Amino acid sequence: VQLQASGGGLVQPGGSLTLSCAASGLSVDLYGIAWFRQAPGKEREGVSCMSNGDDRTYNSDSVKGRFTISRDTAKNTVYLQMNNLKPEDAAVYYCAIDGPSCPGSNLKSLLPKLYTFLGQGTQVTVSS
Repeated sequence: VQLQASGGGLVQPGGSLTLSCAASGLSVDLYGIAWFRQAPGKEREGVSCMSNGDDRTYNSDSVKGRFTISRDTAKNTVYLQMNNLKPEDAAVYYCAIDGPSCPGSNLKSLLPKLYTFLGQGTQVTVSS
């Protein structure tokens, strides 16, 4: 199984980015998926989650209303659409596949180690 993350880069505050995580070796529609991020000096945190078999999505309070997780089964790819980016969103973002059901709207208990597969990360920088 391989996860290839892409789409990161430099964006001005208020801008948008779409992160992609192309999977090979498994079908993304069969598993729970999530995106995590880690800023320098901080712990990795869950930002968006989608459970297997239930396409309801959940976002952390810090990104609610701005980020959207989705998956395209035809392209076997997971996405994170990020709008109205803020400087505090700057981090390395990781996709994760094959994890537990999302813990509701409280993603603080969502941990990368609960997922079988973790992408290599893509850097997002938000700066003017």
